[in-house]
Amino acid sequence: MEFTKEQLEYARRRVRLSKFSALMGFQVAKLSTGGAVLTVTTEDRHRQIHNVMHGGVIAALADTAAAVAAYTVVPPGTEIVTIELKINYLLQVSGGILTAEGKVLRAGRNFIVVECDVTRVDGSLAAKALMTFGAAPGHAIATKPSAQRTKGLPESKGRKLKVARPTRTKLKP
Repeated sequence: MEFTKEQLEYARRRVRLSKFSALMGFQVAKLSTGGAVLTVTTEDRHRQIHNVMHGGVIAALADTAAAVAAYTVVPPGTEIVTIELKINYLLQVSGGILTAEGKVLRAGRNFIVVECDVTRVDGSLAAKALMTFGAAPGHAIATKPSAQRTKGLPESKGRKLKVARPTRTKLKP
């Protein structure tokens, strides 16, 4: 099933919300049920010391394409997070447009497994990735409270409602 222009634009906005994806210049080119195609045009900021695209950029593109594909098969309001990413780099990327095509292999209630082919502009396979995502239905991730979420909640003695923030734990050496 192909998605409407509105759904495609929604996916594009979601990718732009990720500051890293926006910084890297990732673009959503196509959506289908269980699939997503993202592209990036090679720029100097993507290159490592040997003047080819850095493997981390390729892995991030694959992970993002796979995540967008995973979002097409989960219920609205479900948030996903990468649990595992395995990637094989097959060819260097010297320039041009890189395309990542994510395809859902299995979508369960708690886990989604997605493969991603990353191809160079000449169509050759540059990398192959496999990702596992954890899914949390009804657990939208938020960084700050919205007016909608706190509307109607009681305030304590004139003080503003405190919102629990994630705690950081220190790793022991």
